[in-house]
Amino acid sequence: MAGQEGGLGGSRVPDAGDPTWAQQLLDHLRPTGRDPRRLVAWLAETVNGTASLHDGTGSLVAGPEMPLDETLVADIRAGRIASAASADEDTHLRLLRIEHPDPARAGVLAVARPAPFDRRTSDILTHTAQVLELLLRARETAAAGRRLKRATSDLRLAILQLLMVEDTVAARRVAAGLWPGLLDTDTACVYVLEGDAAERDRLAEECLGMTGDRALVVRCPAMDEHVIIVTTGDATDGALRALVDRNPGTLLGGSTRQSLARTAAAYGQAVSALAVARVRPDKAAVYAERNHPERLMDPAALRAWAARLLHPLDTLPHHTRAELLVTTRLGLEFTAVSAAKVLGVSRNTVRARMERVESLLRTDFSDLTVRATVHLALSTQVSLADGDHSDAAQARARLGDLLAGPALGAWARELLGRLDSDARDLRRTLRSWIAAGGNAERAAQTLAVHAQTVREHVRSAEPVLERRLIASGSDLYEVVLAHLATGELEHPVLLRDDPGHPDSPVHG
Repeated sequence: MAGQEGGLGGSRVPDAGDPTWAQQLLDHLRPTGRDPRRLVAWLAETVNGTASLHDGTGSLVAGPEMPLDETLVADIRAGRIASAASADEDTHLRLLRIEHPDPARAGVLAVARPAPFDRRTSDILTHTAQVLELLLRARETAAAGRRLKRATSDLRLAILQLLMVEDTVAARRVAAGLWPGLLDTDTACVYVLEGDAAERDRLAEECLGMTGDRALVVRCPAMDEHVIIVTTGDATDGALRALVDRNPGTLLGGSTRQSLARTAAAYGQAVSALAVARVRPDKAAVYAERNHPERLMDPAALRAWAARLLHPLDTLPHHTRAELLVTTRLGLEFTAVSAAKVLGVSRNTVRARMERVESLLRTDFSDLTVRATVHLALSTQVSLADGDHSDAAQARARLGDLLAGPALGAWARELLGRLDSDARDLRRTLRSWIAAGGNAERAAQTLAVHAQTVREHVRSAEPVLERRLIASGSDLYEVVLAHLATGELEHPVLLRDDPGHPDSPVHG
């Protein structure tokens, strides 16, 4: 009877004068041979007959369809009998129950041959049924393991998405069930490991093995080459650098320590650091704290200007306003497709929300100077979220006033001045590319060069400026603001930049 105690490991396999079939059967248990379909085909060939395997639902798993007595098959599947045999003038048939951990899902192995079943063929059939049970149980266990791994991976992504939209309370609640204490902190660092997309699963597993429950390891939903690591400890940096050393062709970028609510900003820093890692001998870099343009502006005036610029959104219900702000912030930081994957919504939803913000602000996000300006306002709302108040003069500050400060001017001249030593005039190419909305073809027409030349110049400027430019994001917007501060690009036309505009909250 198939599936009884002992199995192949608990009883001696009789050779019946032909020891080769036993060895062939055992070969089907090797890692490279564990295929029920191949085993059933081998069984049919070995007994000089036909064999088929049906699962607990009656579906054919292996072998050809065979005419079987449905009542008899149902009795075997239900466990009322363990095996059955029948014969007519042309065919001898054996049916065996294939056990399953869930009795309701037991299968049936059917074997037919023109000659009667002798001792040899009966032994082969019995032991093949035992091996099939082992293979099917192993496959079921492997499938359950894959489902568990996928569910765990989806949970990690869900936690990251919650952190990206600043919902730290929900993120902690989700993480507490599987990784207690993982997010029991107010700050964290974000790392991005970049490698071959085909190797990402292996790299992610290696990261999980190194960090255990001390870090959130996520396969980036937007970039197939990236693994994102959110860690609250200090020991991860060295372990990840060692991983890069062991895996040629990989890069590592890390952020500075940020509050959990600033996970999206920390992610941007980590990706930005990859631009520096590409030119570093050790292929790893941590985002360097530097003077960001908003830190060189009058904070009270900046806050008042940002509040005025974004005032049309204040008329919306709270949840709608928050949804539009988060989506626009991520949509300006990444592409619409990437933002959609991070948020877990469709790209059409991201575009629709951003178009609504464009309409409310009466502006056009296809203009890079507009994107940089609105990004500045959105970042200000996050970083200056205290109750700072401004006087009347500060409340009437315009973008030009914010960009006219001497500290900001010195920062912008130093940043763009780094490009002057390159004989290819990277500075001119970069300025034209920004003015063309980041479109290499349009910039090439203006400069009378090939579009590929424009792209190469922009990429060459990245390590010099230590900022990502090709991909949209805060690095690019800093460079755009530097061009505005030096007067190399015209300021964008924003109706609410004018405190005298009839709709302005400070008008009159």
